[in-house]
Amino acid sequence: MSVKQQQLDDAALVESGAEVPLYAASKTIYPQSVEGRFRNIKWTILFVTLGIYYFLPFVRWDRGLEAPSQAVLVDLANRRFYFFFIEIWPQEFYYVMGLLILAAFSLFLMNAVAGRIWCGYLCPQTVWTDLFLTVERWVEGDRRERMLKATQPLSLERVTEITLKHFTWLMIAWWTGGAWVLYFADAPTLVVQLVTFHGEPVAYVWIAILTFTTYFLAGFMREQVCTYMCPWPRIQAALIDEWALNVTYRYDRGEPRGSLKKSEALKHSGAKAGDCVDCNQCVNVCPTGVDIRDGLQIDCIQCGLCIDACDNIMTRVGRPTGLIGYDTEINVERREKGLAALPVRIIRPRTILYAVLIAIVGGIMLYTLNTRNAVEMSALHDRNPLYVTLSDGSIRNGYTLRLINKQTVERTFLVSAEGLTGAKIESTAIASDSANRLVVPVGRDQTLELRVLVTVPAQHVHEGRSERVTIRVLEPISGAFATVDDHFFMP
Repeated sequence: MSVKQQQLDDAALVESGAEVPLYAASKTIYPQSVEGRFRNIKWTILFVTLGIYYFLPFVRWDRGLEAPSQAVLVDLANRRFYFFFIEIWPQEFYYVMGLLILAAFSLFLMNAVAGRIWCGYLCPQTVWTDLFLTVERWVEGDRRERMLKATQPLSLERVTEITLKHFTWLMIAWWTGGAWVLYFADAPTLVVQLVTFHGEPVAYVWIAILTFTTYFLAGFMREQVCTYMCPWPRIQAALIDEWALNVTYRYDRGEPRGSLKKSEALKHSGAKAGDCVDCNQCVNVCPTGVDIRDGLQIDCIQCGLCIDACDNIMTRVGRPTGLIGYDTEINVERREKGLAALPVRIIRPRTILYAVLIAIVGGIMLYTLNTRNAVEMSALHDRNPLYVTLSDGSIRNGYTLRLINKQTVERTFLVSAEGLTGAKIESTAIASDSANRLVVPVGRDQTLELRVLVTVPAQHVHEGRSERVTIRVLEPISGAFATVDDHFFMP
């Protein structure tokens, strides 16, 4: 049932005094298969995205001796995220925030260019639903066969088909959940552990959760997720403008619609006849059951399958294609007024703004990645006491240093105190060199916590004030260094 027909039925119920239901009754949708350029685009995206998701954990990347060799790995045990040559530490979570900001701006840009293009082609719900529908057609047949079988009593053949379909769905859902946990441990090792039932219980729990959600959402909920559960259709309506491309039925050309024979008769009599032959193929192929001829609707995911279906029919009946196509709202209004359509304006202030923001955020992230230091240090001053006066009148302050070695080899750092005349740095755990610097070895890819004491001789003590001290860590081989400024408290 179309939206327009539903509105007419609701109006009739109101006039008769009957109560109008808040929600429309749920009806099973049987999308029909279709061939065309947009269907081919969706096939390509499906194979590429699922191929990346399922097989990326098995891609290897050499990071050196004893380092993880998985190209993409979320190492929760060691608090690391590896992405090919990039290694992210917990202190660098801002890179994750940067990626989320980039994703948001990219989504805004896609929406400004072509509406719900994310929903129609790239959304995981769309991709997995498409895969489940392919399995359903392979087992049970296309739209007409499935609708007919739904009305017939169960038979052995029908039970076999249903069992095979749901088994295949479950296997896809199971491998979806299994692939997800492979990103959190060495994939080949974890596969062996899972198969031999020696894996961690948490891995089995997450596989079960993702298996159920994939099976339920892609197999049963389908268009309900896009219509009711997903917030993006409501959000994107506030971001779209009249220049954004959307899948559109061209009323000026299609109306008044009618069968092929009726249209030919109208044309012979000199009356106006639209190109739409009212075949309903655009509705039959729609994965959410939308009639695009009723205009833009929240259910429509802008996948373009109705364009392929309509173009196929137009070609078959000898009429020009493009009755349904990507078009702008401003051109729809102009055509209804009999005006010529305007060229599509993809480059406009809104899209330029989003592109600039993407470039700025991406540029900042690339710059910080290329210039980030492989050594970091933080310092925490003792709070109780702030300082200690020694018997010879010198003043001592205590600090807790945290040194981070981000490389996969052990490194030796030199720690010194600068900015205070005559200051001496020492530690009970680490020896000093002749230049009054602590010689600190830090293991590969490790963090070392070290307590140090900084002492200023009595002749350089300035009572009644605190001074700045700079604690510097230097890796002499590479020249990498880091500094921390802190207070040196005096009586």
